[in-house]
Amino acid sequence: MLTCKEASRLVSESQDRPLGWRERWGLRLHSWMCTSCAQFEGQIHLLQKALRILNRRAETDMVGVDMPPEVRERIRKALAERDTHRH
Repeated sequence: MLTCKEASRLVSESQDRPLGWRERWGLRLHSWMCTSCAQFEGQIHLLQKALRILNRRAETDMVGVDMPPEVRERIRKALAERDTHRH
């Protein structure tokens, strides 16, 4: 079984890359048994959701008005690509 340190590392890595099936199951098993790690994972997912909402607001608000359109588009594409690799 994973240690809390290993579980927190996997939670963090899952934000940047898809986890393999062994990693996912190991993390799931650990989270079922460790409420602290389950809470940490929930907090990370909540932060990710909040950042997505802020990103949507930034696209519709006047945030980044001075930023060149091509820079905004590169950022938007990078975020969209990252989100598709996670799911």
